[in-house]
Amino acid sequence: MLRPIVKLGDKGLQTPALPVTDFDESLHTLIDDMIQTMYAAPGIGLAAPQVGVPLRVCVIDLSIGKRDGEVITLVNPEFVERSGLILEEEGCLSLPGFQATVARPHHAVVKGQDRDGREVVVEGEGLLARALQHELDHLEGRLFLDRLRSLQRDAIVKKIRKMRRSGRW
Repeated sequence: MLRPIVKLGDKGLQTPALPVTDFDESLHTLIDDMIQTMYAAPGIGLAAPQVGVPLRVCVIDLSIGKRDGEVITLVNPEFVERSGLILEEEGCLSLPGFQATVARPHHAVVKGQDRDGREVVVEGEGLLARALQHELDHLEGRLFLDRLRSLQRDAIVKKIRKMRRSGRW
């Protein structure tokens, strides 16, 4: 089932998500819905708070569903290691139409659980490292806007406020 993606302005996007304690059918349904929603958007990653669910769950697929078996599902993920630095343009399904250059570590290692509670470790460089960090930011209640210089951030927020007033947000 497709779920609506919440946008900037929804308080749930800026609230840290809660750990998952029950690896049950409702979690499996949430994950399946998130994958469908991510592909329909289309996007390469989605965190549960982006669909209004305050749980530490995210999904990533750099192929956007074009290659089977490439979906990464992380429950209760935590960083183990981050290193390097790269500046790349980044966007977000919760800020449609807006992008900015964000500095992030080039390499990331994340430890978490899969949909059944088994431990998984994901290591990535480049785009995968960026996607991991972007989605884990969502689980901490942060958006890529929070990583921008104040002038950049303020300009985007101002445009969104204007769009909201005109009913386009």
